Amino acid sequence: MADPAPSGPRNPTRRRDTRDPRRARERALKILFQADLRGADPVATLDLVANDPSALAMLDDLDDLGDEQATAEVLRRQAEADASAGTTLDDQRPRVAPIDAFTRRLVLGVSEHRAEIDQLIERYARRWSIRRMPVVDRTVLRVATYELTHEETSPAVVINEAVELAKSLSTEDSGRYVNGVLESVRRHVAGEDVPAEG
Repeated sequence: MADPAPSGPRNPTRRRDTRDPRRARERALKILFQADLRGADPVATLDLVANDPSALAMLDDLDDLGDEQATAEVLRRQAEADASAGTTLDDQRPRVAPIDAFTRRLVLGVSEHRAEIDQLIERYARRWSIRRMPVVDRTVLRVATYELTHEETSPAVVINEAVELAKSLSTEDSGRYVNGVLESVRRHVAGEDVPAEG
């Protein structure tokens, strides 16, 4: 007999499109990061990663996005290794969980709403343009802003997850900065008075 569903609003934002929302957010961030770093289309990057076992495995292995040159080098070396190896290494690669629906939703949502997301971020970015931000920071902000404006996830969860991603993949200062910008975005979405800093 199946466990009864929880009653009341105990967990009203439980996602049904992922088993691990934190991992889904991190994977979406890494796909969007790769696309931004390469100047590629995020949707095409998502499709490439989802259909390439080695690229999919890298989503879970590529932990230090703070060093953009090192990340680009890892991606370049992996592409060269795959090209020279052909398909002979495919059987030796570990099985990796496929891209789940929440990861896809975040990547597609950020891609589709990027102009409005960037405009909202810049409104509260304390004199920083999107172009001047480190790639990791702006990608974290884009994913979280999309989720704050288009998903029903608790804003506290969205902001906490974004701050943790920024701190783990960028710097402690990035975590504080992301927190400040996203709190302003949250207040904006909630219809609270937020003075824009420019």
